[in-house]
Amino acid sequence: MQRAKPFAGGLGVSPNFFFSPKTGGERGFINSFVIRKHLVLYSPQRVAEMSLDLNKVAGQIEGMAADLKAEQKDKEAHLSHALEILRLKSNELDSLRKRIENSKTTWLVAGITNELTGSHKSRECPSDFAVIAVDGSHIDVDRHSAARCCLINIGSVVLRYGEKPDAALRSQPALYASRQDLTIADPLGSGEQALERDLLGIKRAVAEAEALAELCEGIPPQLPALALLDGSLIMWGLGGQAYPDYVKRELLENGFLQALNKIKEISQKTRVALASYISFPRSTDVVNALRVALCPYDPPDCDRNCSRSVPSSKKVCEAVDGVQDSAIFARVLGPGERSATFISRSSVVQKHYGDNEVRFFYLKGDEEIARVEFPRWAEERGLVDLIHTLILDQCRRGQGYPVALSEAHEQAVVTGSDREQFQYLVELALSEKRLPTATSAKSRSKKTRWI
Repeated sequence: MQRAKPFAGGLGVSPNFFFSPKTGGERGFINSFVIRKHLVLYSPQRVAEMSLDLNKVAGQIEGMAADLKAEQKDKEAHLSHALEILRLKSNELDSLRKRIENSKTTWLVAGITNELTGSHKSRECPSDFAVIAVDGSHIDVDRHSAARCCLINIGSVVLRYGEKPDAALRSQPALYASRQDLTIADPLGSGEQALERDLLGIKRAVAEAEALAELCEGIPPQLPALALLDGSLIMWGLGGQAYPDYVKRELLENGFLQALNKIKEISQKTRVALASYISFPRSTDVVNALRVALCPYDPPDCDRNCSRSVPSSKKVCEAVDGVQDSAIFARVLGPGERSATFISRSSVVQKHYGDNEVRFFYLKGDEEIARVEFPRWAEERGLVDLIHTLILDQCRRGQGYPVALSEAHEQAVVTGSDREQFQYLVELALSEKRLPTATSAKSRSKKTRWI
């Protein structure tokens, strides 16, 4: 085995840190670790400085890689079977659609529109167009802090292409500090929900959609434009029984969906298309439709016919287990092509979204398979080709990822240093007003090195 080359560059890495010569070390980048038995990753001095001893976990990582290698043959067989079922069922759409509608499954199944295996090439880009993108980040409520507050930072980008190229980049932070800001109260007075942790993340998604709708108002009527969000249009966190109805009503119906409806109204007078981009998706909605197709029961009913006591060997649908949609469409699609359009049958979408019902396709870019989501009204207005074309163009301009989303992220990102400065400003403002600035003993302990 060739001995790994010691790194002597920057990035604050010890000279005794070893890495493969194939990872581009001469440029100062460490892209992958070389993990082999008895290979010392860190010098004793470096180990003493760190709480995580990677020497002790290296063997476990090597074992994980060996397990994944052993599973690769089974995964390939499952993928081949899934591709065969996809081909066979493409001529039985009405039957498959009926089985999906009548199925009762423990997993999310994609709805079928008018095709299953179709592939579509992109159109030529318009001579003039715009791309609007929004992303966000936040600083959560710190229960160890003297002041109860949080912050949401929204980054936005408007890129104009064509005869009058232009770019407008903006960062807009908003502080939430009052009791009204930090809670969602039941109008009937039966309770309230604190705006923190997961719920703050949902609130941020609402703020992103609202900012996107505001920017869409400034698009000229005849200019083709794409309004782009990062991640899913489906508010997964508001599904199920995790939150009371008044929280869902405030954040979903009066917040996120209201913003989407505003963009829909703008689109009636302009050529604005709304979409979201999911990089490296792990969804299995389409594969689950194939599981329904394989099921020998009619109608398919997982809880009734395939309980946990039933061995996996007797579950016919397990023949495509472990396959992701992206693996299928990596084989089906050519570079730059999109798949057929599918329908999300998520319970939160079916119950609340209406005209904003989420549809999606898979897009094969130069770097990855991406999932692109958009509302039903965008398809009804013939905007899917525009979405496909402009997202593909953005990916090619942005090294595999939409450049507008990259720039919006850069505007929105909150670094560790930003968080420290934010907390310092909070404590300074309290001190100037002669208010208590005491923090918890745990917080002080983390900021003080005793050894």
